[in-house]
Amino acid sequence: MSWFHWENIMLEKQPPFPFINPIPRSANSDMDYFLLYSNCVLVKGAHRATLCDLQKGAVYFIPKPLADLFLEDQAVDLVQLREKTEGDMVLFLMEIIDSLVENQLGFYTNQQEWKRFPALNKEWLFPAHISHCILDTATGRLDYFTESFVEQLSKLCCNFVQLRFFGIPPIEHLENILRLITGSQIKSVEILMPWNTAYESGCTYGKWINDYKKISSLVCWGAPSTCVVKEGARAMGYLLYTSEQINAATHCGIIDQGMFSTNITTYTESLNFNSCLNRKISIDIQGDVKNCPSMKESYGNIGDTTLVEAIGKPGFKKYWNITKDQVSICKDCEFRHVCTDCRAYLEDPGDVYSKPLKCGYDPYICEWAEWSTHPLKQKGINFYGLEKPAF
Repeated sequence: MSWFHWENIMLEKQPPFPFINPIPRSANSDMDYFLLYSNCVLVKGAHRATLCDLQKGAVYFIPKPLADLFLEDQAVDLVQLREKTEGDMVLFLMEIIDSLVENQLGFYTNQQEWKRFPALNKEWLFPAHISHCILDTATGRLDYFTESFVEQLSKLCCNFVQLRFFGIPPIEHLENILRLITGSQIKSVEILMPWNTAYESGCTYGKWINDYKKISSLVCWGAPSTCVVKEGARAMGYLLYTSEQINAATHCGIIDQGMFSTNITTYTESLNFNSCLNRKISIDIQGDVKNCPSMKESYGNIGDTTLVEAIGKPGFKKYWNITKDQVSICKDCEFRHVCTDCRAYLEDPGDVYSKPLKCGYDPYICEWAEWSTHPLKQKGINFYGLEKPAF
């Protein structure tokens, strides 16, 4: 993901890119509209906006005066811009628009041609009852992961699985799980597990990446250092070592710029559903079936309840339709449609529409802060028992 900070331009009033012609190209033509490409979407925040290129995975900051001129968040009427904007601001805003054109984020057109370019289809469609399944274990074993369990996932058309080991899994046990996944409809698997000296010296991690092509990522926590190891060209996944101690489900819910996802799927799902819990199912370290391992509500235990039975119980899907446009503060954030969400840890535990506890961004002043030490977060931190957060 790439970022470009427009607020610096607002302060300095300098064009962000070199210009061949200081006068906007549309000035002497009938091109009286600027139109964003359909893969570039404008997201307005309280203080500024973001322009998200969903094809290239890039995010640009746009000043509020320009964002407010967009019609239907897609086009700018250049005639109105010149008529309603005073002084040097006209040239400044036109220079920014020229920059957007130079960077292939939009183009100049007229009203007749504008209507020939349809906007992005904002529907989110996924042909499955459940898209992702998260499985946690404190012991390093997932003994319920058998052929019958894989059949349960198949009935739900689940495509993605995440295995989170907080204890070291035996080699034979994990490889048996991976063999079951290889022969199933599951498209990819993410693995989180403790770093182990013996596995490292035996090249076990690299062997798993190369032998089991459905592994999209293998993250080894508690490693001596943090680094990414890319395997051979034939391997699908990558190996990541991190020195962090990710030894419990309480690590969930952290909101960070590095976790933003800028693509059409994330954007359209965020518009219509909860970007974290929609079509998700999980099993915690006790074997309880939940929306997320960090949430309190349980819908049965995997020992006596099938996944199909669990999702059919009242309340299982109650968080699925909570979008960022409904969440307090998040609805005013310019990052809300490239960001994830968390309903397990809330700033106000009594309000299901409260901002995620572990987000330190303030969209009203456009600044990030450490959430764990913020005075307004202490109520939530104490409620969830995160006084000594494990991160």
